[in-house]
Amino acid sequence: MALKETLERVDADLAAGRVPMARQRLRGLVSSYPHYPALRRRLADIYRMYGDPAEAGRWTYLEEDGLPEEVAAFEKRYSDPVRRMRALAWQGPESAADSPFAEEQLATVRTAASKALGHPVTWDTLAEVRGDAPEAGSWRQSLAAMGCALLAIMFVGIWVNGFLDLFR
Repeated sequence: MALKETLERVDADLAAGRVPMARQRLRGLVSSYPHYPALRRRLADIYRMYGDPAEAGRWTYLEEDGLPEEVAAFEKRYSDPVRRMRALAWQGPESAADSPFAEEQLATVRTAASKALGHPVTWDTLAEVRGDAPEAGSWRQSLAAMGCALLAIMFVGIWVNGFLDLFR
């Protein structure tokens, strides 16, 4: 689907109150057109509607006039430079950025990620990189995994106990 038609659908979704659908469409557009700052700004506006300053800051991180509190929230949520680099969803060289500020931001994040990894990384080789820090809130994921494991152990124990009772 072309950029113009998708943006028309985003407008229709927003007019109909289908904000999650509009957000999903814009995320897809940013993935396809990472160098279009207007798409990033629109996505930031949607996250502001959700009251999520970290995601709004994520999508205005390359804008010189991004709100400092949103940028700070983004940097806090994505404190690991490799995760921050992934979150920005940039493709290609920094020179493709639309402003010197955006180019500098991208270069700063890439340099920090290269330093953290101990070897050079580019925006195009980032997909091959492993070893970035776990996402914020990963303790919840760990707790959920432990709960699932405990339930599985209990289930197996009950099953074994019932199986042994058959032969008593």
